[in-house]
Amino acid sequence: MTEPVHLRKGSLSGTVKAVLWGFLGVRRNADYQSDVAKLNPIHIMVVGVVMALLFVVTLILLVNWVVS
Repeated sequence: MTEPVHLRKGSLSGTVKAVLWGFLGVRRNADYQSDVAKLNPIHIMVVGVVMALLFVVTLILLVNWVVS
């Protein structure tokens, strides 16, 4: 039996890895199923939003650097 979603304790590195694979868009089904069983969905959403913001800020800084 699996743990309730709010009690899952996934590692930060595992969560970041899962989000990065999600950004890339490729993931083996076995790894996906493992992530679903181990990682907390709230942690995945928070890490995803933070990484997306970092990506956007990096692009803005890069464009400002190239234009100036």
